[in-house]
Amino acid sequence: MKSLQGFLLIASPALVDPNFRKTVVLVVRHSEDEGALGLVLNRQTSTTVKELWERMGHEGCDSDEPLSLGGPCEGPLMALHTARPLGEIEVVSGLYFSAGSDQLQQLAAEPGAHVRFFFGYAGWGAGQLEIEMQAGGWRIEPAAPKHVFAMTEALWERSMSEAAGWEVIAALNIKDVPADPSMN
Repeated sequence: MKSLQGFLLIASPALVDPNFRKTVVLVVRHSEDEGALGLVLNRQTSTTVKELWERMGHEGCDSDEPLSLGGPCEGPLMALHTARPLGEIEVVSGLYFSAGSDQLQQLAAEPGAHVRFFFGYAGWGAGQLEIEMQAGGWRIEPAAPKHVFAMTEALWERSMSEAAGWEVIAALNIKDVPADPSMN
């Protein structure tokens, strides 16, 4: 299977794991040998980034944005952002992942930056995600920065609709589809 890095995993209605019910996960990294790491895009906490920053003993963060719950696995604080010089992994064109302390501090200090902070992550061992996909647990769709920064409670419903549209296009073998079909 090709790498799913840069794709959205959209939980199918049949997925029974409560950690992933009605979630949209951005795959940050994926390989056959190492498995996958992803971040849930549509789960927020009641803690703001500023509150977390202060608890960690850091200064220079004025973000009242909610901290996102990236998944059920414990891990370091992580960010998705558009600041190329601070990126550790380019997930999709113009969207970067960082977990390094220096990068996170710089991202938190930039007012108005396109950045989302995550605590926790979604992880799959080698072959595990592929098995879940074969069982019908996930739909996939190409990701774009708009999915990360347009945080809405309706992200799962909207993504399910977009994924269904791509499945119809593939089934009908339609070759040239404009980025926004409503503009056709």
